[in-house]
Amino acid sequence: MHDIIEQLEKKRAAARLGGGEKRIAAQHAKGKLTARERLELLLDEGSFEEWDMFVEHRCVEFGMADNRPPGDGVVTGYGMINGRLVFVFSQDFTVFGGALSEAHAEKICKVMDQAMKVGAPVIGLNDSGGARIQEGVASLGGYAEVFQRNVLASGVVPQISLIMGPCAGGAVYSPAMTDFIFMVKDSSYMFVTGPEVVKTVTHEEVTAEELGGALTHTSKSGVADLAFENDVEAIAMLRRFFNYLPLNNREKPPVRPSVDAADRTDLSLDTLVPDNPNQPYDIKELIFKVVDDGDFFELQPEHAKNIVIGFGRMDGRPVGIVANNPMVLAGCLDIKSSIKAARFVRFCDAFNIPVVTFVDVPGFMPGTSQEYGGIIKHGAKLLYAYAECTVPKVTVITRKAYGGAYDVMSSKHLRGDVNFSWPNAEIAVMGAKGAVEIIFREDKGDPAKLAAKEAEYKARFANPFVAGARGYIDDVIQPHETRKRICRSLAMLKDKKLDNPWRKHGNIPL
Repeated sequence: MHDIIEQLEKKRAAARLGGGEKRIAAQHAKGKLTARERLELLLDEGSFEEWDMFVEHRCVEFGMADNRPPGDGVVTGYGMINGRLVFVFSQDFTVFGGALSEAHAEKICKVMDQAMKVGAPVIGLNDSGGARIQEGVASLGGYAEVFQRNVLASGVVPQISLIMGPCAGGAVYSPAMTDFIFMVKDSSYMFVTGPEVVKTVTHEEVTAEELGGALTHTSKSGVADLAFENDVEAIAMLRRFFNYLPLNNREKPPVRPSVDAADRTDLSLDTLVPDNPNQPYDIKELIFKVVDDGDFFELQPEHAKNIVIGFGRMDGRPVGIVANNPMVLAGCLDIKSSIKAARFVRFCDAFNIPVVTFVDVPGFMPGTSQEYGGIIKHGAKLLYAYAECTVPKVTVITRKAYGGAYDVMSSKHLRGDVNFSWPNAEIAVMGAKGAVEIIFREDKGDPAKLAAKEAEYKARFANPFVAGARGYIDDVIQPHETRKRICRSLAMLKDKKLDNPWRKHGNIPL
């Protein structure tokens, strides 16, 4: 028995050492933590239960038979984050550059299968050079097995990817199918083909950072949600983010009692919207002033800035917030903002998180680049997401809600549960000037007459009362009571039940 125990401890020590002291030192020299150090920071102290520590690869080609480190380049298992269950895998760059083998993939698949069985989120800490070339198609098959589980787990348990090193080729598609992607600046990147291949095929000169770095994907492509300065900050923020999410699609998000009164008012909101309808203001000020304790976790803040998405709490309960931002492109909906918000709304709907929408939208962005880029189909994604959504939906129109964009932004017609408007809101087909120029086009040569008609149109339509008269707006509220009215609405809706007609799945306009 003593010999077996000694042998066990030797194997454990070898597994914990990964690729050896030299490679661990190289990892640290790059400012990166090792796979195990990352898990120690991510999970509650002493809560990690490791699986498959002794798994080895089965490749015998290219001298691999004599190099079989236990664990095979990935640490897997489960643990707790703030006392709540989570399954994890952390790729070890010190072992074969974190490259994925058949056995490596089997370890990841095992924890994903178990996560779906017990209903707990999966967090992947990605740091891998891609497929293990020595294994050929067996490695590619391993990737496909992981992809299949990403799809099966989608909408069942939350999936989060933290990119902490290279992620290239087939390796990018597993994170792409997870719900959220976080990256680390200067040490992580994602691309389908690297700079050398790009240079060979298209003759473009580009660095890895420019092609697929954290700043590229959080600002230009929108592939990633947030970028952090280093491993430690990324893991700390991931722990904070985890607190907003339910463990699975059958339970409600975790409630965190707050001393911030649900009926708190804020008189400064009465002057948030400028008197000049064309003057911008920052919608984030409204968000920070209505959520519990001013605590708002924004996602994709550098991408499609004309719409704001993220999580906050109202009376202790998590909510997803979507808001047009007049500070950027006047708050217009365009291709990027529609995709950004649609995916977020669908996540909230899948995991029982109510959606609060703040509307100040003059319409969809005009222009050839938008039309050629497919704004019709991309805008329809947001429309589809809100229409399909069955969780509680509370909408507040703060200023403009024009045209089809009014419909899209969680209107009463898309089964909005409670729709409020501020007194100065304008709900109409279009702005008064544009409308008058169309209706009274024969008077174009008479500016005075057009001005009078514009004033008449504004008095008649540029207010919330026409919509209110038809029941499209449930109430016109004072800005300072916005938090109180939203909290009351969400309390009323907490046991809402609404089912869509049975179907295998809808066909969202992709």
